[in-house]
Amino acid sequence: MGAVIATTERLRLRELDEGDAGFVVELLNQPDFLRFIGDRGVRDADQARGFLRDGPLASYARHGAGMYAVELREGGTPLGMCGLVVRDGLPGPDIGFAFLPQHYGRSYAFEAAGAVLVHARQALRLPRVLAIVSPGNARSIALLRRLGLREGGTVVLPGKDEEILLFETTETW
Repeated sequence: MGAVIATTERLRLRELDEGDAGFVVELLNQPDFLRFIGDRGVRDADQARGFLRDGPLASYARHGAGMYAVELREGGTPLGMCGLVVRDGLPGPDIGFAFLPQHYGRSYAFEAAGAVLVHARQALRLPRVLAIVSPGNARSIALLRRLGLREGGTVVLPGKDEEILLFETTETW
């Protein structure tokens, strides 16, 4: 099990590790993930381990942060991922989240994202956090607003054609 970076009343956020491969395959192939985040081409445990090595694990080493596993404190059931991603084309890290559909509607994403924002501000001392979201992703847009992020226009990431919405923390976050 990876290092724990935050706990909340109901959740534990920890670094992902290669033992999470099965969960990653399930999450990355959910219809909402494919529609709003994109197809990562991860269809089996070997591909998931490669995704973890090249993505979150490399990000922890390079940036001191990345996407984290979100699990129930009681029992450790994996619910989703939430964390910070450093991307080309953005002037700072952005908060991202994805949850299994059976856990929608219970405020887990709000609780996990709030913990990531506290970690970003207090432990990582980040001056701001960004968020990007597809214009049609109403659930994520509502969550970002609920977290107190403000709309900051649109952006097109390098190598992409789609214009996406940009959100950011306020100066007083």
